[in-house]
This record gives sequence, structure tokens and C-alpha cells, in this order.
Amino acid sequence: MLPQEFEQRMKQMLGEEYSAFEASYEKEKYQALRLNPLKVDKERFLEKSDFTLSQVPWEENGFYYTTQDTPGKHPYHEAGVYYIQEPSAMAPVPFLEVKPGDRVLDLCAAPGGKSTQIGVALRGEGLLVCNEIHPARAKILSENVERMGIRNALVTNESPEKLRSVFAGYFDKILVDAPCSGEGMFRKNEDAKEEWSPENVELCADRQDGILDCAADMLRPGGRLVYSTCTFAPQENEGSMARFLERHPEFSILEVPIPEGFSAGNPAWCDHEAEGIEHTMRIWPHKVNGEGHFLAVLQKAGTLSDTAPLSLYGLEKGISSKEIADYLSFVKETLKNPPQGIYLKFGDQLYVAPEGMPALKGLKVLRPGLHLGTLKKNRFEPSHALALALCEEEVMHSHELTVEDGSAATFIGGQTFLTEGEKGWYLITVDGYSLGWGKAAGGIMKNHYPKGLRKA
Repeated sequence: MLPQEFEQRMKQMLGEEYSAFEASYEKEKYQALRLNPLKVDKERFLEKSDFTLSQVPWEENGFYYTTQDTPGKHPYHEAGVYYIQEPSAMAPVPFLEVKPGDRVLDLCAAPGGKSTQIGVALRGEGLLVCNEIHPARAKILSENVERMGIRNALVTNESPEKLRSVFAGYFDKILVDAPCSGEGMFRKNEDAKEEWSPENVELCADRQDGILDCAADMLRPGGRLVYSTCTFAPQENEGSMARFLERHPEFSILEVPIPEGFSAGNPAWCDHEAEGIEHTMRIWPHKVNGEGHFLAVLQKAGTLSDTAPLSLYGLEKGISSKEIADYLSFVKETLKNPPQGIYLKFGDQLYVAPEGMPALKGLKVLRPGLHLGTLKKNRFEPSHALALALCEEEVMHSHELTVEDGSAATFIGGQTFLTEGEKGWYLITVDGYSLGWGKAAGGIMKNHYPKGLRKA
């Protein structure tokens, strides 16, 4: 049962199309995964995969899977080979046109689907700042960034207003996947229907205005902003864009190719006129294999200069190599090609951040780059994040497990196993994909898969 006031509004909006829209709620929701090119060759994966996959048209690495497939329970999921993501949610990020070396902000980032999509496009170059205002959701975001092996992400737990005070005019590209009334998720999420109300739509629209104002101030002249929601409400979609353009005449909506099956935004659904609303996009569940979404691509007037601006407190300086002697000993014994950047130390935790990392002063930071591990007394213990960011070619020793014989699942469950070879740290892989650390001694491979992630 759909909320009555929602039904009435949708009938007015869709007219003759409403019956097809209503019928879409009787269909099964579509499920999809997005392959991670930082870890996997797409053609090789498709050739060997046991899943029944078909292409998501608007994302080159996106694939639908069937109800018979269980990719979330597969060892490849734990290895970060793919991210399970609703297919329509894959649509906004390609319109950012992220390139290696860009500075990108994902302002409302949890649980991390779009952040990891951006991180993949950066290919380890540049900087991704992914932010989530709610602490518990920020933790999930950080875990997903780790699982996907993204090295150059700064994960923060801040309000948009706080970030604006630190990063004025700083970013080349910004994604605002705004908190919304969630109407597009009614088929996928029963709770969204229960929580819906006209008052909540209005509350979300007001919140979106504030978030967009902060994003506008953080974007460099000539930069690109993509706005998206998972709702049908005009007040939060075309209306949000019209109000934003009225407050920020330095922005314009870009005319970009609309993918097949998507629909153009409707200027008639705005409270007042705004140029370019017809170039926004709607994704309807009765027209494509996915849930309801809206997106718009905007550009700030001006030209991106070659000189990158600094954040409020400048650059993070990092620490001396004298403070990380035990880590460097680990590198010498274990890694052929260690991660490059500046080293940061928080208590006994060691990170490597990309060159040009903005100063972290005053920010609530969950992940300042790649977590390398723990500096313990006279030794270094590598992190799970480091294992997931590495590949076999970057380590001295690796040990391969497989899905077929159950050894990968056994490792994820925390069990040790017999082994031969030199003692020391080994990158444990599943069919060539990094899965975690093991440490060999006396013919035994001790399991260092994190206890909190183990699955029986």
C-alpha cells in the first residue's frame, strides 16, 4: 500500500503513465553489483564468474544479478572485488567525469557506494574526501572504502557547514547525493513508506537547500557539481534545482546526453521558472530496471586554474621516517612496492596519505588515507586495510586459496592452516584477489583476518 497523498500527487504528475508506474511496485526489485577495476579485470571476471550477470546500461562496471545468485555471501565480496549497489544509484557518478588527479568531495557519502565508485575512477591519484554527518553511518562508509582497497580517501564525520569553513573553493568536483524522502525506494524499502509524509518532504527540501549552499562554496570556479536524490518529489528535485539557481546565479545546469530510458526533468513541476531544468534527469521504475532517482549536472562559472587552492590550514606535514623504523623494517621484509605518500601517526596507528593532503586540524577524521597498521613495541603489525589495497605483485610472499575447495571461506572464518615456505607475513588471496594477512612460522599459517569480520 502506497501512502494516499503520495498516490494522489503521482497521479497528477504522471497522468496516463500512472498505471504503469503503479504496476512496477508488483515487480521484484532489481539487484546489481559494481566490479572494482582497482582489483579485477572485467573480462576475466565475466569469463570465470559463476553468477548470472547482465549489463547495467549506464555504468560500464555495473551488472544485474539474479535472485539465485548470492554475491554478498561470496568470498569475493570480502575481498572487495565488487560492491553491491542498487542499479539506479550507479547513475550519478559517471556524470561527475572524475579523472585521476582530481580533488573530489562526496558530501553525503554513507554507506559508500558512490564514494567507492569515485575512488575507482581516481585510480589512486588525487584526493577523495568522503563525508558523513552521522557517526555510525560514517563508520560503515570507512569500512567500505577499506574493503574496496581505496588508498587516497579522507573519510570525515562532519557537518557540511564545518567542511565549508575548511574547504572554501577547494574541490574540482562535488557530489551531493542528498538526504531525501526516499520515495524512489518504496519498492526496495518498506520503512521508507512508513516514514513518508508531506511534512518530511518539506523538511528534506529545506535540508537540501542548506547542503547545496555549502557545496557551492566549496567548489572551485569552473568546477562540476552533480546533485542526486532517490525521490520523486518535485520539491526535492526540480524545485531544489530552481531554488539553488535563484540563490546561486554563478551556476548553470549543463546539457548532457540523457541515457536511454531516463526522462528529462519537468520545468512545469517547479514553483517558478529556472533555466535548464529540462536538462535534469529522472529515472522511473516503470521505464528502466532500477528504482526511482533524480540527478542534475551543474557547473560553476569560471575556469579551473592550474594552481590548486589550499584548505584553511594548508597542508598536512606528516612525520619523519625516523618515527616509523619498525614499519620500514616490515616493508623491507614483506613489500616489493610499498604505498607512497606522507606518513601520519595517530597514537600507535600509522597511515599513508596522498601528497598534498589538506591539514586535518579541527576535523573529525575516521580514515586519513590508507591505514598501514599498528606500531607496537619493537615491531609493526600490518592492517587489514593494507592487505586489501595490495596485490600479489606488490608483496614478497603470498598464499593463494580458492572458492571451490572451501579454503577461502575457512580463512574468513578465522582458521589457521598448514603451510610450507619461509616464515613471515603472507598476503592471503582468493583466486588472486587479496583477502587478508597470514603469518607463517613452524609450518603453520596463523590467521590475521580481523575477528570482527570473521564469518563462521
